[in-house]
Amino acid sequence: MRGRLLFLSLVLALFALFNVQAFAQNFGLVLQLPPTANIDAVASHAGGVVVDAIPEAGLFLLSVPAVPQNLADSERVWAEVNQGTTLPSAPPARYFSVPQTTPADWYKTQPAFGLINLSGATTCSTGSGVIVADIDSKVDCSHPALIGHCMIGNDFVVGAPSGLATQNDSSASYLDDSSASYLDDSSASYLDDSSASYLDDSSASYLDGHKAQIHGTFTAGIIRVVAPGAIIMPLRAFADDGSSNCFTIAKAIHYAVRNGAQVINMSFGLETACKAISTAITYALGRNVTIPASAGNKNSSVPQFPASSPGVIATAATTIRDVKASFSNYGPYISIAAPGVHIISAVPDNHYGIMSGTSFSAPIIAATVARLLAEGVISTGVASRIASGASNIDLQNPSYIDLLGAGRVNIRNSVCP
Repeated sequence: MRGRLLFLSLVLALFALFNVQAFAQNFGLVLQLPPTANIDAVASHAGGVVVDAIPEAGLFLLSVPAVPQNLADSERVWAEVNQGTTLPSAPPARYFSVPQTTPADWYKTQPAFGLINLSGATTCSTGSGVIVADIDSKVDCSHPALIGHCMIGNDFVVGAPSGLATQNDSSASYLDDSSASYLDDSSASYLDDSSASYLDDSSASYLDGHKAQIHGTFTAGIIRVVAPGAIIMPLRAFADDGSSNCFTIAKAIHYAVRNGAQVINMSFGLETACKAISTAITYALGRNVTIPASAGNKNSSVPQFPASSPGVIATAATTIRDVKASFSNYGPYISIAAPGVHIISAVPDNHYGIMSGTSFSAPIIAATVARLLAEGVISTGVASRIASGASNIDLQNPSYIDLLGAGRVNIRNSVCP
């Protein structure tokens, strides 16, 4: 009998602990308020507290025990649960170093960049002075390829409220896992095996120590060589585990605009649109900021957000042979395609890497935009200039005609018409 009572007491204690923890699990609620609303009164009505804000947009993040169902129209313009998203985990790609005498930007001559006629555009524009914000994970601006090319950005992860985002675990991988080789056959000779030993066979241990910065550093490294005169604004919106959420990304967009960014690269995606980011994109576009975004890596015609947002330059990925990458999304909403298979760029700790994904096609377009803006093209005209200069790839993609935008970007044709 005594044993039964002890067992029952233990069960009841565990049940009570579970309920306390469940009750303590709050939701993140994003609100946009009309000018006449009082945020403290709204928070009180919702039974929550304000934990973050974007004042100029009237956007607020509340921590609430449950999603309120009775907020009056006078109390909010709209309300939504703070949706989470996650960058893909670090891919099983190869990383390598080069001799110290090698120019830090040596990878600008890689075959993918030769295909888009990068070197031919240098005499027309380098993107000089144009600020390109890169919303991503942490960027290693001490990398030799990035020294002198980064401005002071901002970290939206440190100090941010945690546990207030519903996770979206369907985030697509940015690596083409169907490929057995990490090097495209047409570019294998580009990396000379007879030179100094550049392959880092300890890739696994390297990944363990640098996962948080690989994606951000890689995209920044692409911007750096495609628009060498541009200034990169690194905005860390994704934590060390790759997670972020709509409110944090919206904050990064607003910060970029307020601090002079003319281009915002978005190498990430969500399956479901959220109003916080949509509102921020509208804010940016209304202030003549151009936004390229990755189309997604699910080989699907289902639009990925924010690439699918009106006014955003949705970027698909192609191979060195101008064929749609096996992983790349496609559809009528795509604006342009750019190489995204086996791209070489910078990764942390003075290394370089080879990776694939639409995440790495978008920064090519962001850098092309920077070149055009530096040339004097107005922001509302850059998308049409990129489209008009694109190379037609219908012959290589008979199943995707009109589903890969205007074609594959040709930087020289667009920047030096």
